[in-house]
Parts: sequence; C-alpha cells; structure tokens
Amino acid sequence: MSNGTNDVSGAISNLFDTFGKLAQQQVELLNSGIKTATSMIEPLGKTATELAGNLVNALSQVLQTVSSAIAKK
Repeated sequence: MSNGTNDVSGAISNLFDTFGKLAQQQVELLNSGIKTATSMIEPLGKTATELAGNLVNALSQVLQTVSSAIAKK
C-alpha cells in the first residue's frame, strides 16, 4: 500500500514541478518579448522625433522664405 501512495505523491510532485517550470518559462518568454518590443520601439521613436523636428524646420524655412519674398515687394 505504501508503495502505491509513494507513486501517487511522487507523480503529484513531478506534476507540480512541471507546472512550475512551465510557468517560469512563460514569464521568461514574456520578459523576452517585452525587451524585444522595447528595443524595436526605441529607435522608431527616435526616428519619428527627428522626422518631426526636420518637418518643423522645413516649414519654418518655407515661412521665412515666403515672408522675405513678400517683405521685399
């Protein structure tokens, strides 16, 4: 009888160990995905900021050119 009880408790212990390892792998996978997403978003944000700055500078130069053309007349 005790042999059967040990087998069941061992099986339950192994089952919980397996679930624990699966949960840990899920957390590690999620963490890796977050790091990857962050490393992809960071350069895109920087590029978008630079693009917006360049657009504002271009518009400013256009307005200055138009203003100076009007002022000369």
